[in-house]
Amino acid sequence: MFKAVLVPATGSNTDNAVFTSALTVARKFAAHIDFLHVRPDAAALAATTATDGGGAFMISGMVERIDQEANQRETKAKGLFQTFCEREQLMLADAPAGQPGPTAQWLRQIGDEAYWVAEYGRASDLLVIGRAPDNEGVPVDTIEAALLGSGRPVLIPPVAPLAALPETMVIAWKAVPEAARAVMAAMPLIATAKTILILTVAEEEGSSDQEGAHLMRSLRWHGLDVATRILQPGTAGAAATLLAATRDEGALVIMGAYGHSRLREWIFGGFTQRVLRDAEVPVLMMH
Repeated sequence: MFKAVLVPATGSNTDNAVFTSALTVARKFAAHIDFLHVRPDAAALAATTATDGGGAFMISGMVERIDQEANQRETKAKGLFQTFCEREQLMLADAPAGQPGPTAQWLRQIGDEAYWVAEYGRASDLLVIGRAPDNEGVPVDTIEAALLGSGRPVLIPPVAPLAALPETMVIAWKAVPEAARAVMAAMPLIATAKTILILTVAEEEGSSDQEGAHLMRSLRWHGLDVATRILQPGTAGAAATLLAATRDEGALVIMGAYGHSRLREWIFGGFTQRVLRDAEVPVLMMH
């Protein structure tokens, strides 16, 4: 069960949509939501970005400017949080309140957002993090830290907020540990679905309809209605093929975060990056 949900409160125009998506999940499981705002450490940030030529005067001016921007962002973030809680009649609580509905709490830290999201994320059941169009919202570094550093599933909703959980869950299956962990982490959501479809993209020679058969058999032992399908990749590649299929299904996609090469290129390169950038449906990822 998802009983503890973490969502970053950035103070950007994307916050309300992400808050709504997080609340949709929280209502399903009567969960608590921690809204985390991380204010940058102005002195530390200025020291790492200032050039040697400006000296103390340049750093001082930079600290003042960063602090001013941070004040504005924090004020907006908390205002959005308070307005959202009032509108949705969310009870504020810092401990289990024994009530049937969801609760909320405002959390604030100073420092690196990626660090604090991963830190709080490890103690959560689910992280809900929105995409960052036009440099709004959560940056890529924070999503990377959430996937690599929290050890928890990350739900990335589409730009439009989730008003309800999709009735169809699509498992983007690949026989690797990351995909297996994603399925296990997503079981509370999978159990709510009316239809579960295991999709495998035939990226390698010799792929067959049996690619997802073992997983289908296992999920059927849970009493779930599961089907499996193998897709032949088109000229645009495996990720585009998967996205087209899931868009037609109107589904929530469950997949492992995996790839090749080093850190960001490894997690956010190729298949995974394409899904993060272009998915029009909610995606739950687990590393």
